[in-house]
Amino acid sequence: MNPADRCSDAGPAVAARNPKSPRHLLALLVAMTAIGPLSLNILVPAVPGLARRLASDEGTVQLTISLYLLGLAVAQLALGPLADRFGRRPVVLAGLALTAASSAIAVFAGSITGLIAMRIVQSLGASSGQVIGRAIIRDLYDREHSAAMIGLVTTATVVAPMAAPLIGGLLDTAMGWPSIFIFVAIASAAVLLWSVLALPETQPQAAREAERTRYWHDLRGLLVSPTFNGYVLCGALTSASFFAFLGGAPHVMVTQLGRTSAEYGLWFLINAVGYMAGNFTASRFSLRYGVDAMIRWGLLCQVLAAIGAALLVAFFFHLGPAVIFFPQVLISYGNGVVLPNAIAGAISVRPQAAGTASGITGFVQMAIGALAAQAAAWVLADAKTALPMMLIMVATAIAGLLAYVILVPADRKSPPRR
Repeated sequence: MNPADRCSDAGPAVAARNPKSPRHLLALLVAMTAIGPLSLNILVPAVPGLARRLASDEGTVQLTISLYLLGLAVAQLALGPLADRFGRRPVVLAGLALTAASSAIAVFAGSITGLIAMRIVQSLGASSGQVIGRAIIRDLYDREHSAAMIGLVTTATVVAPMAAPLIGGLLDTAMGWPSIFIFVAIASAAVLLWSVLALPETQPQAAREAERTRYWHDLRGLLVSPTFNGYVLCGALTSASFFAFLGGAPHVMVTQLGRTSAEYGLWFLINAVGYMAGNFTASRFSLRYGVDAMIRWGLLCQVLAAIGAALLVAFFFHLGPAVIFFPQVLISYGNGVVLPNAIAGAISVRPQAAGTASGITGFVQMAIGALAAQAAAWVLADAKTALPMMLIMVATAIAGLLAYVILVPADRKSPPRR
């Protein structure tokens, strides 16, 4: 085993010493983490209509989603090390402030170029809650508890990003796309104020001082670790199936099936059922059965569900949106089980560098997600059904399974010792 991998169970275990101390942060972590997915998903229903309103084409307008994802990826790569070096609190506050400001400016965008530029800036700040929220959890909990807490936080926050398309669709239909950015600006400013008043610094001062000298050592240790790369790729590739759906489903609903953006938002809520159930399963059973057992279960569920969904679309697409959205319950369930456990595994390889590990994990997830979202939009451009999108989802789910099986060592896959 790589020497770096032997550090997985070292590091802070504040929760073990004082189990109740971090609980008051839970609601704030939920709100911080929700800002990024909320900002991403809320614009999705308006994308087909933006091409007409801003005199552009659908491929260019799709960049408001794909480049947002890429911005999330790049920002997380930088924010993780910054949080390790300067502390969690100042980086979160700066990110939330940037999100609120860029969202307010986007209201006045008069061209698709200006809107894309503001979406990129928006993404740079919105990622702070996600990447640093995971680092805060790892500051407070050991490996197995981290998976449970990440699952619990994600269970709560999934309501916002999954409901965001409905909110965005209703705002777009009633008041136009600028109202979407007004909503995000207000939400970001509210969470910023809450964080100023209630968020403590969870990283010890000694850890920040040590990080100034060991950053490159920790970074190299992570990048050469097969275990770390296995967990990261497993989580990113299984999440890519969701991003492919995110990039392609609006075109399927609006262009191929002739439905409205508001109707798409209603159907999209079905994803929340499966994803929340998966996150809840992770929060309840990761501590009992271990990170790796939960990953295996989630991967199996997701791969089989994706294959079944592709077959349904191939033969029954004419039956309408139900054929597209109902299978997403099982796909999202598998993803909801896998992702918090894969993240917990990745950030536990070197707990002293949890911010850096979280940033790399988020970068890879969002970079692959951006490619999957754009690929889905491209393959559906001239397609008559949703089958090309579903095949991308099958391929990414299988790739995530292979990454886990090949890279994560066998001794990591045994049940945790109690």
